[in-house]
Amino acid sequence: MNLNTITEVKRPQSADQITQWRPGYAWLAGGTWLFSEPQFGTDTLIDLQGLRWPALTPSASGLEIAATCHIAELFAFSAPPEWRAAPLIRDCCNAFLASFKIWNASTVGGNICMSLPAGPMISLTAALEGVYTLWPRDGAPREVAAVDFVTGDNANILAPGELLRSILLPASALSKRFAFRHASMTKLGRSAALIVGTQGEGDLLLTITAATPRPIQFYFPEMPPATALRRAIDARIPADGYFNDVHGSAAYKRHLTLYFAEQIRAELAAA
Repeated sequence: MNLNTITEVKRPQSADQITQWRPGYAWLAGGTWLFSEPQFGTDTLIDLQGLRWPALTPSASGLEIAATCHIAELFAFSAPPEWRAAPLIRDCCNAFLASFKIWNASTVGGNICMSLPAGPMISLTAALEGVYTLWPRDGAPREVAAVDFVTGDNANILAPGELLRSILLPASALSKRFAFRHASMTKLGRSAALIVGTQGEGDLLLTITAATPRPIQFYFPEMPPATALRRAIDARIPADGYFNDVHGSAAYKRHLTLYFAEQIRAELAAA
């Protein structure tokens, strides 16, 4: 879509060149949402591609993902064998409601910053205990846990002009066993529920996304019995705490969440 309100496109070579922020500015990464509908309140785009951040940087600490990394680049990443949870990357990429064209334009950071309940990059990074590095316009960089970034449907903790720079998936999380469950009402539709469990040495970290407005995470130092897991979920997420939309009612998503959570618990307990 042509954005006929845009009067200027800035192409900085460093984020520090954008010292001031005002209403009407918008960061441009992949632009797959930005160009999908009119942006009446936007008159200036700030293109991030000139910053040339390395898309993926594996190290002993884990995998650093630039916010500008394209989904296709992430999908093609070949992880070392000791990162047992790395296949979750492709599982979450495949949970996109997107064509291969979108994969080659859409960015990891864009999906996260849209902060929709069904954002699969939110699911991935929360489940693998990701840490986001944020760059404000008027202060020092700060770090936030992925699970705390999204606060609701299309809402997050970013301040005006603040930029998501990167995501670190720690090697300790990438080395865990995992179990993945995903459901959509249509074959290539938006996720109704995306649930991930990871396990180190007998524990369980369960991450619920898509079914709820924001990621909800449960940690058990030991594998819980089925009844304890269900009680914990029901105590934390009331019946009206599930995301109700055209892709599934709250009751349907609650059912999927409880059903998948028990499947994940049983799978990892057997492992």
